[in-house]
Amino acid sequence: MQVAVTLSHGKLAEVRAVRTPDEDARSRAIAGYAVPTLTREALGARSAGIQAVSGASYTGEGYMQSLQSALDQAGA
Repeated sequence: MQVAVTLSHGKLAEVRAVRTPDEDARSRAIAGYAVPTLTREALGARSAGIQAVSGASYTGEGYMQSLQSALDQAGA
């Protein structure tokens, strides 16, 4: 899982999923519903402090870690 962020005035303005789990059909299906939900939550919270998506703990954890790392690198 890898995301990229865009900041506007020091705040989270955009999150893009650069790489999502695609090892098998199940991973792709989970990422297909979890990533948009996680992105909406991150933009609403303007941080990586978001809730995991039920049934997508692996994807959610990877998303949150990648999001926090991207925010740290961007200086947010």
